[in-house]
Amino acid sequence: MVNEVYPNIFLNEIPLPKNPLKSINSYIVKSESRNLVIDTGFNTPECQNELMRGLEELNLDLKKTELLITHMHTDHSGLAHVLKGLGVPTVYFSKIDGEISNQTSQRDSFFKSLNRLLGFEGENPIKFGKEFGTKRTEPLEYNPLNEGNQLIIGDYCLEVVEIPGHTPGHIGLYEKKHKLFFGGDHILDEITPNITFWGFEQDILGTYFKSLEKVHEYEIAYLFTAHRKIISDHRRRISELLLHHEERLKEIGAILRDGRKTPVEMAASMHWDLSHKKWADFPSSQKWFASGEALSHLEHLVHTGVVERSIEGEVLLYGLK
Repeated sequence: MVNEVYPNIFLNEIPLPKNPLKSINSYIVKSESRNLVIDTGFNTPECQNELMRGLEELNLDLKKTELLITHMHTDHSGLAHVLKGLGVPTVYFSKIDGEISNQTSQRDSFFKSLNRLLGFEGENPIKFGKEFGTKRTEPLEYNPLNEGNQLIIGDYCLEVVEIPGHTPGHIGLYEKKHKLFFGGDHILDEITPNITFWGFEQDILGTYFKSLEKVHEYEIAYLFTAHRKIISDHRRRISELLLHHEERLKEIGAILRDGRKTPVEMAASMHWDLSHKKWADFPSSQKWFASGEALSHLEHLVHTGVVERSIEGEVLLYGLK
């Protein structure tokens, strides 16, 4: 069922079966001459059926409907090519995430090499199940967006805001007049966005902190999140997220007092709010996400001069200076 969460703004909650995220909030901004869909769900029959059901319920003309993808993850971008094939004329993406999304062979090669660096032995955690959807093999044609670009939909002037961290090219939309913010996975209620490793040349966790501080300055009455509840007090939630990561960094420092660790060993030693209490029981995909998040925190400590990194064989090792 589609719910109107603000005048002419609708939330289409799309279930994500067998996924701890449970569902994704796809938003639809509607007007007489132009509509905008924000994020899609996985490339699965279940997600496609729910997405299309919502669009049909609102009687949208797809030829007057555009799609904006907040970031490259497949629960947000998985059905972009389907909508484009059904007549949606324009797909918007940030230039950075759009390029990463389309560079499938390079991305897969990066993940395979990262798999070894993390310290996984005898398993391949990047082989996700069917619940993550069918991978797109053809490049997606999209219009790149940058900071300050505007999309006018009816009474709403949606301004693009670059908020890297969850991904290198994550974007949001700010509507200043009505104090609305479409934030994708940048700020979530009840759960914390996964901040993973995106290369040694950048401190992606530090980048995420700066993006949080950037959004903290905006006047926002409703922050439309991609998962869980809409947020009415974004500054409170930002403070909670910053505290969460501060505690994570302290936890990692305490674990490293026992000696150097690979990212996988670090992740296995950390506390995670999952139903699986033992690391051995974690699904492969969750081991991957946890190790990537551990690595982003370790790299932040490297960039801030607290921890040193070394590579032995093909495996990363981190220890206190």
